[in-house]
Amino acid sequence: FRGLKLPFFINLFEKNKKTVSFILYLNKRDFFMEEYGKILVFAMPIFLILILIEKIYGHYKGENTSPNMDSVSSVSSGMVNSVKDVLGLSITLISYDWIVSKIAIFNLEATVFTYLIGFIAIDFYGYWSHRLSHQINFLWNKHAIHHSSEEFNLACALRQPISSFVNLFTFLLIPAALLGVPAKVIAITLPIHLFLQFWYHTKHIKKIGFLENILVSPSHHRVHHAINPEYMDKNHSQIFIFWDKLFGTFQEELESVPPVFGITRPARTWNPIRINFQHLGLLITDAWRAENWKDKFTIWFKPTGWRPENFEEKYPVSKITDVYNFEKYGMQHSKKLMYWSIFQALITLLFISYMYNSIAIIGLPNVFIYGVFIFLTVYSYTELMDTSKISVFWESIRFAFGIGLIFYFGDWFGMNQLFPFANYVILSYLVLSLLVTIYFVNSIFEKETLLVAQS
Repeated sequence: FRGLKLPFFINLFEKNKKTVSFILYLNKRDFFMEEYGKILVFAMPIFLILILIEKIYGHYKGENTSPNMDSVSSVSSGMVNSVKDVLGLSITLISYDWIVSKIAIFNLEATVFTYLIGFIAIDFYGYWSHRLSHQINFLWNKHAIHHSSEEFNLACALRQPISSFVNLFTFLLIPAALLGVPAKVIAITLPIHLFLQFWYHTKHIKKIGFLENILVSPSHHRVHHAINPEYMDKNHSQIFIFWDKLFGTFQEELESVPPVFGITRPARTWNPIRINFQHLGLLITDAWRAENWKDKFTIWFKPTGWRPENFEEKYPVSKITDVYNFEKYGMQHSKKLMYWSIFQALITLLFISYMYNSIAIIGLPNVFIYGVFIFLTVYSYTELMDTSKISVFWESIRFAFGIGLIFYFGDWFGMNQLFPFANYVILSYLVLSLLVTIYFVNSIFEKETLLVAQS
């Protein structure tokens, strides 16, 4: 190209503007996937260590707030959510970049002051998107997973949605866009803002003195996760508690009202993928059954939990009526199943860590194929945690898919370059996993069914 003049390149760009823009978009997405993956490789061990410390401390204090099966389900939810985020499986209808280009009054540089403004703007955005998720029926589907645990612990903070495929709330960042906060500042601040919401999901920290007036504390957030009538739909703030006080949704934790956690229509499953779509399934079913066309349309925008008239009698769903008197899900399980579930979660974390560290090696579209394998893995072993006999079917699908990948590529996504016997290790694991699943379903679960029938 040395002899070509600048006008040639300008003409070439003008003729192929869409192609060039698409290539730039793909490069930007690949860069995001790699960088966010690296952040998560660093963050995941920190989260797990803190969860383990909370578990040990609870055991020491005689107050176990982290039952093993609940924690495995929560960590599994965090894993599939992180895969979904890294792969960018969501659409933003209106990009923040575009809003800034249209309405910015100033043009701020990326200084410490700008990051502070961006952080406060994101917290304002977070309050309203959070509050709307509690108040509008179809938006509750993406948030129910976070409240689905009947415990309150650090692990439940990892229960984040995979069902939010469309970002509807970018317009809430208009205050930041008006001030001209660069998109780069928002992109860096968003994950930091999310990670800072981890620490206050615990029962072991009571109140934090004068900081209760400024920051969201564990006490404030226990209220938010509670299903007691006194606490429902309160304390939506994410970092700064003053949003709730300003907009009238603040509620202090009362000594006379111990919080009870969960959702009023309990999930009754450890499978995070199924929990993610339970409420949506009910909405679709109710909209289909509704005889009134107005109900078919408005059910999506009604307050959370609204159903057409008489549906609670005609089509009842499991609901907690007495928050102080209900049986938590999955308290009875075999120790063998518990240990196996922990083992499966740890192996899946290793699979995910390799994926995040090796996105450049795996490449597109193979990284999406890898993501499908992770989703199948989590779905399969959490179905087994539910003592569901259909878990054999899902494990067989995963087994066939995993074997097929090895034979098709001749390698486990480039792992043989790092570890010569990787194929054999993964083949052995897949065989072991299938055999153990069959053992649980045909031996352990059958015995438990007979014991229940005899009793």
